Amino acid sequence: MISRRCTAALTVACCALLVCSTLHAQPSPVSPRSIDKRTESTSWNQSLRVIFLRDYNTRVVVFGTTLLGCAGGMVGSFTLLRKRALMGDALSHATLPGIVLAFIIATRFGLDGKSLPFLLSGATVSGLLGVGVILLIRQRTRLKEDTALGAVLSVFFGGGLALLSVSQQMQQGHVAGLESFIYGKTASMGAHDIRLIMLAAIVCIGICLLLFKEFKLLCFDEEFAASRGFPVMRLDIVLMALVVTICIVGLQAVGIVLVIALLIIPAAAARFWTDQLSSMFAISGGLGALGGMVGAEISALFSRLPSGAMIVLVYTLLFSASMLLGRRRGVLIRGLRRLRLNRQIDRQHLLRAIYELRELTISATRNKFEPTRNQGFDVDRMQLLAKRSWSAGRLGTAIRRAVRDGLVRVDGDDISLTDEGMVEAARLTRQHRLWELYLITYAEIAPSRVDRDADAIEHVLEPELISELEGLLARRYTDVPASPHDLGTASILPSLRPPGTEA
Repeated sequence: MISRRCTAALTVACCALLVCSTLHAQPSPVSPRSIDKRTESTSWNQSLRVIFLRDYNTRVVVFGTTLLGCAGGMVGSFTLLRKRALMGDALSHATLPGIVLAFIIATRFGLDGKSLPFLLSGATVSGLLGVGVILLIRQRTRLKEDTALGAVLSVFFGGGLALLSVSQQMQQGHVAGLESFIYGKTASMGAHDIRLIMLAAIVCIGICLLLFKEFKLLCFDEEFAASRGFPVMRLDIVLMALVVTICIVGLQAVGIVLVIALLIIPAAAARFWTDQLSSMFAISGGLGALGGMVGAEISALFSRLPSGAMIVLVYTLLFSASMLLGRRRGVLIRGLRRLRLNRQIDRQHLLRAIYELRELTISATRNKFEPTRNQGFDVDRMQLLAKRSWSAGRLGTAIRRAVRDGLVRVDGDDISLTDEGMVEAARLTRQHRLWELYLITYAEIAPSRVDRDADAIEHVLEPELISELEGLLARRYTDVPASPHDLGTASILPSLRPPGTEA
């Protein structure tokens, strides 16, 4: 607990130091528009100044969106696991009526309608009202949460757009810049706005670090957390308060429509890389920070591109890369694992097929069958094709890999097991038949069907499970047990022969 709190305090202190150094790097007052208007054809020197953050205004905005993205990714890790991510979407859309009403009320009473604290206060009240309506619908009706979310989201957002059209007909409405809250526009942010975003992001990051263990219990086992005396309701309220904070302070940077991306996309992308919450928490925060930084820089380079859309597009690229390359659940990694598993299964089926054909050969010649001794009987490709019902190409590939691994020998069309291959084939056949006996004895599967049913599970049997199967079957099989079903027909037996004999 002490080390975690020290880490959280150190992180918050570093973020605060970064904010202070950024905001006070240039003593001259900041223009109300943090990024100057530029044409689409930005010169190379101007582009370099933006990319390397040489301008004070650009640096402030980029650091602000970076911290906001980091905080959104960290909070989103918990909300995603709590299945509360879409609650943030409904909350963000429900803020638009509050923003417009706050502007209208302030203007009517002669106040500054464009004051960010006043607008965000209206957004907070409206957003919380939307969440309350969702909870009320869930409690008072039989509608499910997704239906309540869709209804509240559309009604509040539609009402906000209607109020926005009314506000634009007012004398000050056309210069209020309220439309920037819909799509996000960093160019409309001043130094005070950036300070507010940075402060809120630092507070959210600090709370997530301080309450990491408690949030972890809340996400994975709420009942266990309650039994251990953790204030589950309070923790849930704190987590939802963090969601509200991210949604409210991110409105101007990302916009009402896209602010939910701060909470969902980095956390969802992090799930492709790890199964550990601590790693997911760090990766999600890092991806959120990277997307916020790159998206804000792109918006700074091209002033007509809204920052919210750029940040979300960068998040989409990061998500796509994670989905393809993630080392835990990435599409490519899973494809490679599946390919490796299929090759392993084909090799095991090949060895067992050779072993069982060898059994038939020895039984047909009335010789004594020794399960683990290589008695040197060959099989040919046609017998294996009939045994496994494979294509010639698939069989050839499996044989080549088995030869490379030193498990079989090939002499023309004749195939035999090496000593190492004999031991491995006996082990695989033993596992397969133990599972067959278990299915016949306890699952009451017919012997005629048990061979294919056993194929579905035999490749993942662990030694502990094998011992348990032997215990259930009331005997210890030191050798390979006899097959509980017919291994083949007499039609293939004449072609089975010991090595060196003529066909």
